[in-house]
Amino acid sequence: MEMQQVRYFLAVSRTLNFTRAAEECNVTQPALTRAIKQLEDELGGELIRREGRNTHLTDLGNRMRPLLQQCFDSAIAAKQVASKLKKGEVAALSVAVSRTFDLDLLTGPLAEVQRSFPALQLKIRRASGSEICELLKSGDVDLAVAGALGDEWDRLDAWPMFTESFDIVGDGDPIDLTVEVFRDRRFLDFAGADDGDCPRCELAAAGVAVDDAHRLDSLRDLEALAAAGLGAAVIPASTLRRSRLRRAPCPFNAERTVTVYSVAGRQRSKETAALLNLLRATDWEAKLSEDLCDAA
Repeated sequence: MEMQQVRYFLAVSRTLNFTRAAEECNVTQPALTRAIKQLEDELGGELIRREGRNTHLTDLGNRMRPLLQQCFDSAIAAKQVASKLKKGEVAALSVAVSRTFDLDLLTGPLAEVQRSFPALQLKIRRASGSEICELLKSGDVDLAVAGALGDEWDRLDAWPMFTESFDIVGDGDPIDLTVEVFRDRRFLDFAGADDGDCPRCELAAAGVAVDDAHRLDSLRDLEALAAAGLGAAVIPASTLRRSRLRRAPCPFNAERTVTVYSVAGRQRSKETAALLNLLRATDWEAKLSEDLCDAA
């Protein structure tokens, strides 16, 4: 299927007149007719029916029209973006982020980069540690922010941002948020958390029924169930810091280190370099303490 065939079909479907459609597309009528016939052959049916002077879309034509319009619009948009990228008018910055990392912590640096590069297009990808490693390997993302990735790869550059403990969160008073809370409430297990993002082994050793947990794919869903008293969870201390949940430190010694990753030796765009420099220059301990005070 060629875009010119789609363009000719859309012109006829709009004008319901082959002559006007050919003039609009700046092509001869026989050439337009041939192109639409080729499109019909490819799609396996008649798209436009001519009955004397009356031209109308067939049922297949009516069904194909919105799909082909979307296809045509996407192709035009892709060409425009490619042209702007070629001219340096648009730049994209792709960042992969752990599912348990609170994006609020990145909004300041991202806003500063956006101010420096107003035409910048941001692409934020949520993924697990192993998925993030693959995204970095394939070049689908420029930077990543996550805990331990799990897979070791000798081409990764890594800069630790901060190390944090875990909190027990729920709807009760902080004084009641101890491991004992899981005797009365079911453990809420965020399925998107990597092993390093939740001390499941320590919880199981303390008698928490980890295998019988409510399992959720969304942190917002976890927050809603915990706030409703339908369970309690253990999450990194920086996660959901601005939520309505009550929280207390988890008694285990388990910690996770949040790190910014990039690929060694791979050329970085000026936008990527700017964000990386901002992340490395931030005093994350002070930032977390500030956010904690604001949330209190």
